[in-house]
Formats: sequence, structure tokens, C-alpha cells
Amino acid sequence: MKTIILGIGNLILGDDGVGVHVANEVKKQIKSNDITVDEAITGGMNLLDLLLGYDKAIIIDAVKSDSSKTGEVKKILLSDFTTMHSCNPHDVSLVEAIDMAKKLGEDRIPKEIIIIGIMMKEIPCEFGEELSEKIKAAVPKAVKMTLKEIKK
Repeated sequence: MKTIILGIGNLILGDDGVGVHVANEVKKQIKSNDITVDEAITGGMNLLDLLLGYDKAIIIDAVKSDSSKTGEVKKILLSDFTTMHSCNPHDVSLVEAIDMAKKLGEDRIPKEIIIIGIMMKEIPCEFGEELSEKIKAAVPKAVKMTLKEIKK
């Protein structure tokens, strides 16, 4: 089974880059040629392009949530993620991109797409390369959850 693990975020925007930090830690522990670990600063149609051709996709990203504690790590199914938009306001969400691609006959979409979300009250927009303490503490939890998903 070909799997892609994709850390999403921008490293120069502090906590927004947490997905990339997690992916970099996961990459150190991956030994299989069937698993690709990569990073991206995109969403929507561009993100879908990166996922095509894989059987399973694990996306690691910062997730804005008013109902969760900052630093909490959650597994989220893509079907529960109707408002996952890219950083580009002119792009569509990943869910919308997948729906559109299916209608156009695209058959290389992963059968299973999972999001490992690191919860935060606000996604930062200020420059800064350091993770906050709560988000930094979430990285090992997200790594563990990602590795567990690979073994399934």
C-alpha cells in the first residue's frame, strides 16, 4: 500500500508550521519505500495534486478549534472536515477539490484520507519560527498518532 504523509504549514509563521515539524520527526522513523513523507504550504486543488496516486494519505496540520484545548491532537476523518480551506482565499477546500475531481473522473484519489490535527484557538499570522510551548509539546503526540496510523 502506497502511503503519503504530508505535513502542512508555514515554518515562518510559528505554530502554523507544526504539521511540517511533525512530518520531519516522522520522516526520521520511516524505513519503508512505500511511504512518502513530504511537506506543503498549500491546500485545495494544489494539495489534491500531491495526494494523487497514493492508496492512503495522512495530512498533519494546525486546526482552528474553539471547542478543543490548544495543543490537543486529534484524528479527524476528511468527511468531518467540510471547511478545510487553503491559505489561498481564491482556492477551494480539499473536500471541494476531491468532489470536483471525482465528478471529472479522477480515479487516483487515495481511498483513505486522515487528518492528524493539532488544535489551536487561532492559527497564527505573525512571523516567528518558534513553536509555542503548548504546540511544541503536541509534536511527540502527533508523531505517535501518525506512526500508529501507518501501522493500520
